[in-house]
Amino acid sequence: MTALRAAAALLGALTVGLTVGSAVRTVVVPRALVARIGRVVFLTVRMAFRLRIGPSASYPRRDRVLALYAPTALLVLLATWLVLVVAGGTAMFWGLGQGRRGLRASFDMAGSSVLTLGFARPSDLPSTVVAFGEAATGLLLLALLITYLPSMYSAFSRREALVASLETPAGSPPSPVNFLVRLRRIRGLDDLVDTWKEWERWFVELQETHVSFPALVFFRSPLPEQSWVTAAGVVLDTAALAASTLDRPNDPAAQLMLRSGWLALRRVAAYFRLAHAVDPNPTDPISITREEYDEVYNRLRAEEVPLRSDRDQAWRDFAGWRVNYDQALVELARLTTAPPAPWSSDRAYPRAPWWRS
Repeated sequence: MTALRAAAALLGALTVGLTVGSAVRTVVVPRALVARIGRVVFLTVRMAFRLRIGPSASYPRRDRVLALYAPTALLVLLATWLVLVVAGGTAMFWGLGQGRRGLRASFDMAGSSVLTLGFARPSDLPSTVVAFGEAATGLLLLALLITYLPSMYSAFSRREALVASLETPAGSPPSPVNFLVRLRRIRGLDDLVDTWKEWERWFVELQETHVSFPALVFFRSPLPEQSWVTAAGVVLDTAALAASTLDRPNDPAAQLMLRSGWLALRRVAAYFRLAHAVDPNPTDPISITREEYDEVYNRLRAEEVPLRSDRDQAWRDFAGWRVNYDQALVELARLTTAPPAPWSSDRAYPRAPWWRS
């Protein structure tokens, strides 16, 4: 019996240690570390939401339901941490001798300690030390989440400010054609440096926040027709068209923004283990067809946007830019159930079964 109690106490300490480690990896460490407990919780909650939606729900219903997914998963994650700490504490108290009064007494001791209720007190020094440790752990988990949420919502607010501003030039749903046509009509296409630099900073922050706070990926925009994924796709496609198709001088700012954009999307996709091209060749296939590109080319020409005369070379150049972010963009649009938008969430990639997506 002594060996069994020692094993229980050791297992309980290991459970508490792993839980605290998961919380630290999730909240404290500022880099892309996968916390297994958080991953299991988010996947389980996501499956429950998918089952609630069903396979044939319209997009408005999917958006309404999934708007609650990330906040719910965060609350479930906190509850899971607390349950695991209480379970580990119960095992430790039982192993230290509190179990002589029954498993219920050990559970009461653990719950009272973690939640700092104080209605159950240990009678020996080892149990007192465990009670103090459990109380400190419970307070630590609550403090971590309390500090985690403001940081995450601040990053969310900064992300969405620029996403919302995209509707003015790019329309709703946004498209690169609308973006270029309206910019030409309003102020011309000669000086877009400020636009590219603004979005370059946005992509740099996106990469940092969405791998440090991965739950942010699933926080949906305030308006159902907006999404950070489709906004990223439209801006990158606009810059790719500007670099490949428009008849204008070389624009280093657009090219730097493109690079920062595809690096950000690739790294977020890599964190979630999504398929993406790491170092693609310019001639690799993309999800945009030549017919779709020609349609955009014709629409821009009809709007008197200055275009390069060699359409074939322009298409090759555009495809060479797009291939760097094509697959990551489409996979992220699928992961987040992004709203309908051209050249991103409307791509006809083979889909996984709806209950596994």
